[in-house]
Order: sequence, then structure tokens, then C-alpha cells
Amino acid sequence: MSNLKKTACGENYDQYVHRKILIIIALAVLTFITAVFAISAGSADIPMSEILKTLFGFGTEKSVMVMVNIRLPRILMAIVSGIGLASAGCVMQGILRNPLASASTLGISQGASFGAAIAIVFLGGGTIMGNNADAVTVNNPYLTSFCAFAASMFVTFVILGLSKARKASPETMILAGVALSSLFAGATALLQYLSSDVQMAAIVFWTFGDLGRASMKNIGVAAIITGASLIYFMFNRWNYNALECGEHTATGLGVNVSRVRLIGMTIASLCAATIVSFVGIINFIGLIAPHIMRRFVGNDYRFLLPASALMGAMLLLISDTFARLIVSPVILPIGAITSFLGAPLFLYLIFKGVGHNAEN
Repeated sequence: MSNLKKTACGENYDQYVHRKILIIIALAVLTFITAVFAISAGSADIPMSEILKTLFGFGTEKSVMVMVNIRLPRILMAIVSGIGLASAGCVMQGILRNPLASASTLGISQGASFGAAIAIVFLGGGTIMGNNADAVTVNNPYLTSFCAFAASMFVTFVILGLSKARKASPETMILAGVALSSLFAGATALLQYLSSDVQMAAIVFWTFGDLGRASMKNIGVAAIITGASLIYFMFNRWNYNALECGEHTATGLGVNVSRVRLIGMTIASLCAATIVSFVGIINFIGLIAPHIMRRFVGNDYRFLLPASALMGAMLLLISDTFARLIVSPVILPIGAITSFLGAPLFLYLIFKGVGHNAEN
């Protein structure tokens, strides 16, 4: 009997894997459809036939200008940022064993905001180009992005330093992040109070978040960092699965918990800090995308990581499209939209009992 039938256990495992793979494929398809809709929708509607012509190099001058120069960079940045923030949040929640861990709750976003404010107020990063409100802008985005990145990584190293020096627990790391969030939020508010009207407007403009401010070079840098981070996370997926069972169990399975936590936090923070430094503060994506996907694929990081990344990309694409269409041609700040849409959704997930220990 060489062709033995699979056991019931084997059949159940195959169904388990196939169902989760189908969910990931469905997410990828939905993300692609959302991206295509985002390209076509806006103050200048472009029919699908014209989109296809433009993608193959046969579009009109108008469609090329709107799609390639304006919308495509926003959409690519939305996809890259959503993947990076969601995967970083997913890993942070896993290695810290805390469902509230993300770039915004650990102070990384607030640190970036303070760094950008320093650049705008003291290094001439903010200016006014005309006589209307839209003319207030950040005139040195590279300097501002560098300062935002440096400040956000400083927050990361402070948290990791405290953890290593005092052998702090994950709960202590979260509390340290909350304290640093409050500290840098207060420092940013103080800089706004002491700055001129134009500088204050530029700080507020930066903190709103804007996917359209990133250049193709910025998108390339963010894509490389995000892609490398996701590859590292996937290589360590079994370590994160072991941590789901507790530190003692993971240690018994041969996992160096301190090393996995330290390197994972560093890379996740680097990924989130890079994105935030380019596009500003975008709340809730890194927090809610993993929670949503835990309900569908469970806590198995083989499937949770790619599913969370795709969900983050789709959520940010939907939020950006909503921001562009709701009061078109005015584009609302993406940070406000993600907070407005994310907070009720997160409350819904809480009351539905979707937590860190969701069933697989």
C-alpha cells in the first residue's frame, strides 16, 4: 500500500495552510485593484483604457503627467509605507508580547516629529512661498527627513539601551516608549510655541503626513529598507512563533530571546523611522493592520507577516484615496484620515475581543 491516504490530521493541516495562502492571495489581488482604482480616481478622472495605454507607453501627455508624475509616486509610497509600518508593528507586537506596540506608541513617530521641528525652526527647513495657506511648505525636505530619522532612531536606542542596561521587561519598554512619546510631544509643542507663524505652520504641515511629498529617490530608499526588513522578519518567523508561547518556552526551544528581541526591535524601528521621516506621522496603520489579520490568519508569523504587510498597504491606499476624493480637488492630510478611520476600527476590534492572543 504505497499510496496511503493522508490522515485526518494531515488533511486538516493542508486545509489550514491552503486557507491562509488563499487569504494572502486575495489580499494581494484586492491591494492591486485598490491601487488601480487610486490611479484612475481623482479630480481628473482617467478611464481604465487610458490607464492601460499609459502604462504601456501610449498614453496622452495629460494622462502621463497626472499618472506618472503625480499619482503613481503617491500610490507607490502608500504601498511601501503601508507594508513597512504594518510589518514593523506586527513584529513589535510579537517580540514585546504587547498588542499596543507600534511606532506611534513607542515614541518613534513623536521623536521624528521633534526632529523635523528642530530642522524647521533652527535649520531653516520651513518657509512660505506665496500669499495663501497652501504656500506654507517644507523647503528643505532632505534636511528635515534626516533630522526626523535621527531623532526617531535616538528614541529607539534609548529604549533599547534602557532594556539592555536594566534588563527591562517588554512591559517596561512599552512604558518607556509612552514616556518618551509624551516627552517629545511636549518638546515639539514648546518649539511650536516659540516659533514664528510660518515655522509653526510648516511644523504642523509636516506632522499631518503627506504621501505626495516623497520623491522617487525617497520611495526607492524606503522600498529597499522595507524589503530588507521584511526579508529579515520572514527569516525569523519561527523565532517569533516560539515567542508566542512565552519566553521560557522559546528559550527551551533554543531561541536567544534577548538577541531576537534586540535585533528585531532595531530593524522594525529602522523601517518605521525611515518611512516616517519621508512622509510624516501616519497613525494606526502599524497598530490595526496586524490586529485585523490575526482574526483571519491567527498568530502564525509565516502567514501573519505577509498578510499584515498587504493589509497595511491596502489600508493606506484606501485612506489616501479617501483623502483625495472626499473634498476634491483639496487633498486632506493622510495622518488625520488614518486616525479618523483607524480609531473607530480599533475600538471595534477591541470590543469584538480581537487581541494578541487570538485563536489560530
